[in-house]
Formats: sequence, structure tokens, C-alpha cells
Amino acid sequence: MNYIVRGENIEVTAALRDYVEKKISKLEKYFTESPNADVHGNLKVLPDKTAKVEVTIPMPQLLLRAEEVNPDMYAAIDLIVDKLERQIRKHKTKVNRKVREKGSTKELFAVFDESASAVATESETDNDLEIVRTKRFDLKPMDSEEAILQMNMLGHNFYVYTDAETNLTNVVYKRKDGKYGLIETV
Repeated sequence: MNYIVRGENIEVTAALRDYVEKKISKLEKYFTESPNADVHGNLKVLPDKTAKVEVTIPMPQLLLRAEEVNPDMYAAIDLIVDKLERQIRKHKTKVNRKVREKGSTKELFAVFDESASAVATESETDNDLEIVRTKRFDLKPMDSEEAILQMNMLGHNFYVYTDAETNLTNVVYKRKDGKYGLIETV
């Protein structure tokens, strides 16, 4: 893995960089071979002096991403690794089930004794992936401002619409900081 660690409102010291690399490198045990992926780490100090850590690891069939806010930077890094580990275990379970069903021999994830690692929690079971409701609706052409108004009127935290200019499907969503985001399709 190639590590790209940057800081906002903080100087990334060698010790801090080494700690990030050491902790995230533990995730390599979940793969049959070390993934050739860039690890993008963003360390921030927020105005209230809390630490925010964001880590993104884009891989060909899996995008790992987690963020954590904590008063202690090192504790936030530890929590990030725990979140990424849960994401990998969840994805591994899903992939291995598909491999068993289709009879493929390709293994992306390493086989190891699950009892030696942390016990999977109930939230990591396949029951999380069950679709319990399906909605169908026509996408009305509009601009992003109108989509935000519609989203707020419905009381949702995202809204899918067709962009009036490009005629492509887009999504507006409400961010944790109270601002809005836009996802554009290509």
C-alpha cells in the first residue's frame, strides 16, 4: 500500500505518519496478496480542538472509506482502523458467499481463523443487506436548488432527480455539517 497522509491545521510529524501506516498496514492480513492501493489519509484539527481523521482506500472492487472525530488524534486513528476492518469483514463475507454460489476459485481475501480475530457482531451479518422496501418514482427534470427544496420539503436527507440541463440522474444530499452535497453521474 502507498500512503498519502496530509494534515489540515496540523503538521504531520514522522511519528504521526508512522502510526497511521502501522495501524492501517494491519488491514493487509485480510487479503491474499498485499493490495496495490493508495491510502489517502487526511488528518484535521477542528476549531473546537478535536481531531478528525478521514481515510479512503480505493481498490478495484472495493472502496474503503471511514471518518472519525475524537478529542485524541491517535484514538481517532484507532477507531478508523476498526471501522475499516468491519467494512472489509462485511465485504469478505458477501464476496465469499457469492464465490461459493458460483463455484469460482478466485480468492480475493485471505483465509484465516475467524475465532482468533474479533467476533463478528450482529450488525455484520447478511441480514444488514436485506432490502425491506422498494420505491419507484418518475424523475422530474429540475436544477439542484429545486431538488434541495424538494428534499427539505419531504424531510429526507437525500433526493434523486434528473438534471434539467444535462438530462442525467443526480443526487443531492444533506451533509453532517448541515451543508449540501451533489453527486453527478457521467
